[in-house]
Amino acid sequence: MESEMNSDLVEIDRNSKQSDFVLSVIVPVFNEGKTIGELLARVLQVSIPKQVIVVDDGSTDGSVSVLEEWEGHPDLVLLSHSSNRGKGAALRTGLEVAEGHFTIIQDADLEYDPNDYERLLQPLLNGSAQVVYGSRYLALEGHERYKRGVFDLGIRALNVATSWLYGVRLTDEATCYKVFPTELLKRMDLQCERFEFCPEVTAKTARMGITIHEVPIAYDPRSYEDGKKIRLRDGWEALNTLWRWRKWTPEINPAQPRADAIVKPESEAVISERSVGVSG
Repeated sequence: MESEMNSDLVEIDRNSKQSDFVLSVIVPVFNEGKTIGELLARVLQVSIPKQVIVVDDGSTDGSVSVLEEWEGHPDLVLLSHSSNRGKGAALRTGLEVAEGHFTIIQDADLEYDPNDYERLLQPLLNGSAQVVYGSRYLALEGHERYKRGVFDLGIRALNVATSWLYGVRLTDEATCYKVFPTELLKRMDLQCERFEFCPEVTAKTARMGITIHEVPIAYDPRSYEDGKKIRLRDGWEALNTLWRWRKWTPEINPAQPRADAIVKPESEAVISERSVGVSG
């Protein structure tokens, strides 16, 4: 794992074969009308090939109206649930249509910075990692406002549980920024409905024998007053999820590629750009 920002980070060369990839960005949305427009603008400004999949999870605050303004954008796929089903369910809906070589999760608030995408992708593109997590604890500038709170204790508990159950040492198991080869993520047969997506993919990645590589990322936490949704019960659910999947074994299907064979994108691979209107 990296303990500090790498000042020698090389920008992705878009003229090289490394650039022949597409990143699927799945954005679950529930009552984020105040931030979703700005978030999408920031994501689309990142100059890497991408498919942005937005899944409105039954919002009632005007988020749908904001999303309708983006309808028809060539880099966006807009989907919706007719009622609120949970973040995990929204992510699974988005994964069904993900066509990029890699998939990253992007919350609809402004806590995480899409400019970190290139840093997160580099270990995957250069072959030094198969799965990458962005750690809020490895950044040079410590996020003291975040580290002093109850969430810090919860994350530390999840890190300890991950180490105890799976022998995997992480500094930030609960980070939103997780990047996987898309086909690998689809092989995990995800069951998550709410916030248990993170521990489920961590557990199943570990059970597949894949090392998780961490890189430092920026983080600007928001308060409950600003719309933060995660609660104490979600921490308990995360611990239960880590326990639940401790004996999980991936199905072996000869037609599916091995985990170590689906990391690097084929140089000739392309993705179709689609736009689907938001439905009620």
